[in-house]
Amino acid sequence: MDTSVHLVLVHRNRGATCRATVDRFLAQTATLDGLTLRVTVVDNGSDSAELALVRQDLPAGIDVVETGANLGFGPGANVGLARWLDGDEPICLVAPHDARPADGTVEALVRELLAHPEAGLACADVGDGQVPRVQPWLGPIGEPAAGRDADGPDSGDGVRWEEADYPHGTLMALRRECAEQIGFFDERYFAYCEEADLGLRARASGWTVGLVRGALVENPESNTDAAVIDHLMVRNTLLLLRVHFGMANMAFRIGVVAAEHVVGWWRPTVRGPYHTGRARFRAVLDAIMGRFGPPPGIA
Repeated sequence: MDTSVHLVLVHRNRGATCRATVDRFLAQTATLDGLTLRVTVVDNGSDSAELALVRQDLPAGIDVVETGANLGFGPGANVGLARWLDGDEPICLVAPHDARPADGTVEALVRELLAHPEAGLACADVGDGQVPRVQPWLGPIGEPAAGRDADGPDSGDGVRWEEADYPHGTLMALRRECAEQIGFFDERYFAYCEEADLGLRARASGWTVGLVRGALVENPESNTDAAVIDHLMVRNTLLLLRVHFGMANMAFRIGVVAAEHVVGWWRPTVRGPYHTGRARFRAVLDAIMGRFGPPPGIA
């Protein structure tokens, strides 16, 4: 494999973690002949001490772009993606600051995307045994992979290609021609569901999306309040359904949110890990009123 790849890492207030992530990606490509990696770290308004940890002993040639504010994952990634398109690398990888690719994941992800010229987007495997799907009445879901035929042969190292509706945001890859055609992340999402929107837009433009099964990655950290996560997931799912499937689908999902809240109030043990009644009410109201971008309380 003889190609150059751009990596965009989106960082906020986890300097040591981000610095270790940079080293982890560089180590994966250092031993591969013909695969070169250019890295851009987009800092979303981190504290000065955390930003200093990112820059500490940083290898030459790695760019750190300071946005000066918490733009969110999608808008922050867009800053790095714009820099990618100013260069000539055919593929860009995008990940959060705590992404931990297993050995061989970067090479497998790039190799499989190059082997599928019909694909505009691809992602690594988060190890949940599911395929990312978008259900028109519910939004992003995981479809169990058990019982499904692989879309391509095993490469011999346990890696295979499976078609998906959208890529996982933990570690995804974009093909230059696809990005030039459909653009970057819709910044109304701020964070969560932006990769589902991107996948649907790519597929609507004739591209396919792939999940590289066996190319494992994880992101074990989260520094976002549960209520903020719940707000964003509910609000952005409603936006996704409205944009891609219509108002009736959005209204149905609002009904599901209401039913989930009633059941969760009656039986708290069935609530999801981020379930917050007030955040969900505000999320539904914001979606109906068209209030998107940064959620309440984000600075």
